[in-house]
Amino acid sequence: MSDLFSTVGVEGGAAFQSPPVPVADVSSTSTVPLAERLRPRTLADVIGQAHLTGEGMPLRIAFDSGKPHSMILWGPPGVGKTTIARLMATAFEADFIALSAVLSGVKEIREAIERANMNRNNLQRRTILFVDEVHRFNKSQQDAFLPHVESGLVTFIGATTENPSFELNNALLSRAAVYVLKSLDDEALMLMFEHAALAVLGGTLIEDEAKKQMVSMADGDGRRLLNLVEQLATAIENKNVASVDVAFVETVLARAAKRFDKGGDNFYDQISALHKSVRGSDPDASLYWFCRMLDGGADPRYLARRMIRMATEDIGLADPRALEMTMAAATVYERLGSPEGELALAEAVIYLAVAAKSNAVYAAYNEVRAFIKQDESRPVPMQLRNAPTKLMKNLGMGAGYRYAHQEEGAYAAGETYLPDGIGAQQWYRPTDRGLEAKIREKLAQLRELDSNYRK
Repeated sequence: MSDLFSTVGVEGGAAFQSPPVPVADVSSTSTVPLAERLRPRTLADVIGQAHLTGEGMPLRIAFDSGKPHSMILWGPPGVGKTTIARLMATAFEADFIALSAVLSGVKEIREAIERANMNRNNLQRRTILFVDEVHRFNKSQQDAFLPHVESGLVTFIGATTENPSFELNNALLSRAAVYVLKSLDDEALMLMFEHAALAVLGGTLIEDEAKKQMVSMADGDGRRLLNLVEQLATAIENKNVASVDVAFVETVLARAAKRFDKGGDNFYDQISALHKSVRGSDPDASLYWFCRMLDGGADPRYLARRMIRMATEDIGLADPRALEMTMAAATVYERLGSPEGELALAEAVIYLAVAAKSNAVYAAYNEVRAFIKQDESRPVPMQLRNAPTKLMKNLGMGAGYRYAHQEEGAYAAGETYLPDGIGAQQWYRPTDRGLEAKIREKLAQLRELDSNYRK
């Protein structure tokens, strides 16, 4: 049988409630990755996902019911998606077929279905078909699973780091329950570290601060933590040290960038957090999310563009300087690049956060766009039309137009500028914050002049 039916994309993200039964040699000389050697053997061994695996929770109910069902496991790397799929196959004594959407195509899917048919017809055995990174399959590949899921030939389990709502076909989503797995918290990672250390670090003393440093470096990813432990074990053996402190950890292990998937959910979650922190006038939180995104590899030019959007959407005319400062910061970054230019962007982020807020321009723009979309194409009133030729003037174009600069206060009281039939509108409703407070006061005065003129 093809190697594609062996486990592909092994995930070691689960932690353990009790010392796990090793699936292979746990010595530091073993060629099997530590994440695989310490993989949980039962659902009770898995921690970090209590909202799914605890008593009375959805996955525990599924395991206890004796009736497997198709599902999508959605979560970041290293949190136990593959582990849960394999545990389900064990719990139901099913044949576990694992495909990687990165490496597999229709041919491999067809071979998997043939094997599932053999399991059902010849062996009277269930088949769990696990697809890692299922979001990487295109529509036709995803559709290939549908009839076999519907017929019950396979219990389909897809693992994805991307939002299923955007990446998976509705037809497939309607046939599978979606379970959201969370990043492992520090407590779960520390417990995982203790078990891993017991397996491969022997009697080496690991200081508490060094353990915390390892957990921090894992950044919620259990597989990353176990890989770090393996690297640490190799360094301890090579350098023949008896104890490990923070300095040793930082010397021998490379800190990976914070979890950040450009274009993925984590990317949009963080830019959303930045935007909402600015809108909420919290300069510290705004600067935090700005730096988090830089640390994760976000393009500062992208952040500058989003900040320009914030200046127009959430500040607007309450403080027009916000847009000017953000545009200037973007220009500074283009001149200086990283890291010097990032400071100008940071300055703009803080200014946006503390500036007076108004979405009056944004709201007015959307209201007018919506009005025009549903309204008829109204002609320009005759007095507002341009009349550069004698013929056009003879037709009445421009007749009756009042030149505002010739009116008292440079305002033609009572004049209307909207198409006939629309009437007076107040789409733009300035707030009482920042410069808009003065704009609001001025508009009130002009409307009073209009009202008096019409009397």
